[in-house]
Amino acid sequence: MPSPQLSVARSSADASSAQSVDQSVAQSSLPYPSSPHPSSPHRSSAFQPDLSDPIVAKAAALRDAFAVDAPARDQAGGRPVDQVRLLKESGLLVAAIPVQYGGGGASWLSILRAVREIARTDGSVAHLFGYHHLPQHNVLSRATPDQQQRLMRAAVGGNWLWSNSGNALSKTSTARRSPDDTGWLVSGFRPFSSGSHVADVIMMSWENALGQRLSGLVPASRAGIVIEDDWDGIGQRQTGSGTVTFNDVRVADDELLGRADDALTPFVSLVSLLQQSVLLNVFLGSAQGALDEGRAYTRSQSRPWIHSGVDRHVDDPWIKRKYGELSIRVLAAIELADQAARSLDEIYPDGRALTLARRGQAAIDIAAANLYAGDTGLAVSNDIFEVMGARSATVANGFDRFWRNVRTHTLHNPAEYKKRSVGNWVLGGGYPVPAAYR
Repeated sequence: MPSPQLSVARSSADASSAQSVDQSVAQSSLPYPSSPHPSSPHRSSAFQPDLSDPIVAKAAALRDAFAVDAPARDQAGGRPVDQVRLLKESGLLVAAIPVQYGGGGASWLSILRAVREIARTDGSVAHLFGYHHLPQHNVLSRATPDQQQRLMRAAVGGNWLWSNSGNALSKTSTARRSPDDTGWLVSGFRPFSSGSHVADVIMMSWENALGQRLSGLVPASRAGIVIEDDWDGIGQRQTGSGTVTFNDVRVADDELLGRADDALTPFVSLVSLLQQSVLLNVFLGSAQGALDEGRAYTRSQSRPWIHSGVDRHVDDPWIKRKYGELSIRVLAAIELADQAARSLDEIYPDGRALTLARRGQAAIDIAAANLYAGDTGLAVSNDIFEVMGARSATVANGFDRFWRNVRTHTLHNPAEYKKRSVGNWVLGGGYPVPAAYR
């Protein structure tokens, strides 16, 4: 799609997304309060979201709705069917689609803040909502103008939840031409297929005989697609990040996104930065959620240590210092995350005219934010138990879900290599070369 079209969509994002979101709020059964629910642990949090942004306000309402049974669903795993229904009712699934296709044209800052807000109670659904935008970007960056019109308008009309099954590191699916030579028959499998178990459409990928990657967007109900429901991670238990098997799945030529020999342009490669942006906001939202729920527990349930010399746990100087330390880390991570999102918003309107240099600065901002959010998420979700006390560490409380969610995702996202990328840039070695995870 020509860059001026993208520029129009993004430059009018605030007004258009507000209008479309306000309309969907009116049609939704969800409450959209101007402040958190009175019983919410987020009500008096130090991390109040910008509820003047209608997208963030909707995410905050969803956060409180999801919180009702978040620990129990985390334990059960499986499919978050009711939560996906609420996502659809909220209108958030079409918020980022450009306005010329009937979507909200929302900014990345708004979308990523919404991911963060949902992750404050439910890292799995936040992950699915965030990753939903990756195949949308593939359509904008790789599809023909006719495909973009057809797919994006269908997505708005059908309120699609998008997903993918094309892990780039697992080349475990292949294809042959269909007998009528109008498409491909794909066989094999792909792991880490997040969201495929509840999606309306799946972007599936395979390698041809030359080892070149192809991708196509197909209905999740397409014959031959088998969702194995075999995800067994210690965290992100409702993401369905397991295996999808392909048994001669037909992908028509007009369902392909781009060609096998297409170059990895700076704009196409933004999918890696979008993925990293989603992850860092899941990390950060999990840290905020751990602090919010930990604070509520500390104020209402924790007992002072026998040698503390205080009658109330919250009066112990150690407890005050620790909450201050953890909160400061989270506040710093929020600033880095928002700057990274703004960097995306600055370059995204360039569209297919995006240069490596402009992409490069955003890559550095996102790598720094991702690294710090991951470290912060791990530290906060672990250390919060020290200040809550022994009785907090139960399955029923479910506070451990925050650490498990962050730990699971950070293993797919090694911090060491982000430090090297940033350090190489600082020492004059240039921006990271576009590739998976950078």
